[in-house]
Amino acid sequence: MILAVDIGNTNIVMGCFEDNRILFQERVCTNHRATDLEYAVTIRTALDMHRLSREQIEGAIVSSVVPTVTNTFKRAIEKYCGVKPMVVGPGIKTGLSIRIDNPAQLGSDLVVDAVAGIHNYPSPMIIVDMGTATTFSVIDANHNYLGGLITTGMAVATDALASRTSQLPRISFDPPKKVIGTNTVECIKSGIMHGNASMIDGIVTRIQEELGQPCTVIATGGLASLVAPLCKTKLILDDDLLLKGLMLIYRKNCP
Repeated sequence: MILAVDIGNTNIVMGCFEDNRILFQERVCTNHRATDLEYAVTIRTALDMHRLSREQIEGAIVSSVVPTVTNTFKRAIEKYCGVKPMVVGPGIKTGLSIRIDNPAQLGSDLVVDAVAGIHNYPSPMIIVDMGTATTFSVIDANHNYLGGLITTGMAVATDALASRTSQLPRISFDPPKKVIGTNTVECIKSGIMHGNASMIDGIVTRIQEELGQPCTVIATGGLASLVAPLCKTKLILDDDLLLKGLMLIYRKNCP
């Protein structure tokens, strides 16, 4: 059994896989101040919830866009599981051909998403990852990573709206009842959620026009399941894309 961890700015996605089967996936808040012991307890809690033990863990792989947390979590894995984790970064085989100006700048989460996307879905493709930021990754028919877009994530936009205004409240992300809101909360929900859905529809259309061909569109990330049903674009929702990518990269480096 292999432990897979993706450390993002807002959440840490953690799960285990065995052979071709993902055993579980859990999300916890990213805590920049947490110690390796605190993260070790988090790992133990997740395993206990799914009736798994640390003795079953034979290896681990980590991707991270938060350098200050990476080493802390690595130590937590070593302390609790007794294995040295592989970290997605320079020197790790991914099989991905990256055609951007500086391939070293591509976030490890986007690399992992792309590896999983190419393996599981037809190209060309657009991968929309909705987390702290909303990112669009574009992969051509020859499996080359061409580039993409980065824009403000839905939760960040909502927090900014509430903190920069005097009378607009924070909201929950349950779906709005209709597009035209009739009170402040419903107006904000509709604006944020339908606004993000329309943004995805519009950007996907523009990317396909620039490529000159239709694309498979995959949506993933913590907020994707909330927005995908509001999109007019045909989306494939894959909440396990990151874990699938980590599983593939682990196998490429530890056959």
